[in-house]
Amino acid sequence: MWHDGSCPGSGLRRRAAARQGAVRLGALAGGLAAGLLLVSACGSGGSTGSPAGGATSAAPAANVLGPVAKAAGAPVKIGIISDGKSPIIDQSVEFDVAKATVGYLNEHRSGIAGRPIQLVTCEALSDPAKTADCANQMIEQNAVAVVVGGVAAQESAWTPLHDAGVPVVLYSASTPALLGDAKSTYVLADPNFGVIGLPLELAKKAGAKKVTAVVIDVPAAKGVLEASAPATFKKAGIDFKMVAIAPGTADMTPQMQPIAAGGGEVFILGNDSFCISALNGLKAVGFTGPISAIVQCITDATRTAVSGSVLKGINVAATAPLGTDNPSTTLFNTVSATYGKGIDTSKIAGLNTFMAVAGLQAGLAGLTGDVTPATVNAAIKAMKKTELPGSGGQQFQCGGTAVPASPASCVSGGLITTLDGKGQPTAYAVAGA
Repeated sequence: MWHDGSCPGSGLRRRAAARQGAVRLGALAGGLAAGLLLVSACGSGGSTGSPAGGATSAAPAANVLGPVAKAAGAPVKIGIISDGKSPIIDQSVEFDVAKATVGYLNEHRSGIAGRPIQLVTCEALSDPAKTADCANQMIEQNAVAVVVGGVAAQESAWTPLHDAGVPVVLYSASTPALLGDAKSTYVLADPNFGVIGLPLELAKKAGAKKVTAVVIDVPAAKGVLEASAPATFKKAGIDFKMVAIAPGTADMTPQMQPIAAGGGEVFILGNDSFCISALNGLKAVGFTGPISAIVQCITDATRTAVSGSVLKGINVAATAPLGTDNPSTTLFNTVSATYGKGIDTSKIAGLNTFMAVAGLQAGLAGLTGDVTPATVNAAIKAMKKTELPGSGGQQFQCGGTAVPASPASCVSGGLITTLDGKGQPTAYAVAGA
């Protein structure tokens, strides 16, 4: 379904089919910070259902949005491709947030090069053929850049746009082709922070000499750790061990006994049911060391099945400060309320979309004159380091310097938060930058 300048209906209630977990679990490969940690977060990171995870602000909208600085002149077309409301997931919040963000940017941030942004959208419906067609229609519509949301067939969207030289902005990516592209791809996340940077940063802070990764035993989940973790931890002088456990293992007490005896930090990588078993197993054997986990570990199911005494103190990584009241969520909430209607700000996909659209505009602050795919590419690559809107204070700079091994990455590091006794995030801190 094609939409030019308008969004699909706002069916914001997520209906994830049973196979959704398997689809997103496969995204653990390569850059889990982009797979489960980000793309899966498009669906749910265990949100509480309150605005921005509970973030509210009494500040007047005018104070939050800043002075009026309207764009003028001929519009500049920016595209967004999202799965929308497909049979396996409801991502329609991405369209609604993109439209609201464009309204804010045109009213308060002078659009792009002083000209108003015209949003063109395409609903991919989790279908590779439709996704590729969306990309081709973006090219036909002369979009100067395209934001690709949490689509299931990410490469199907990226390939035609890349071949045509159209800049592609993603709030996450997991495949080597995208992360390795230095030509026209811009990813607003460190691909390895959630699975390597997080436990490494915490081990350094705690003075731990050993990290044991408890990982769900599927190739996609183990791949990134097997490829990069041993050398990274060895360089830091920290012993690293991976313990793979089969999906569906209800009682992990036998596997946790030697881990507890060995001490150090434990990092858990898997879906929530896997993490529930791992956390309860650690409790059963009396483990008292530091625990870190990917954010998908902590859902409402986890909060119900694991005691607060275990959840309290667990550290998780994030790319956006969802679930707390801070300047980023205050801005996002205000933009959503001012320029949108009925937007569910508790969904991480919405905040990530805000980051991608507003980040693209911020990266083009130095652009003047003609606005074409070529000039957009040149301006993004030449951008100065600046704060990524909505990111909780993270800095971004595109052009290949943020993560040398992943030229498309514009952000190094991420956010870390410590859970309270209810399994909810507390303050977020920038780490690994």
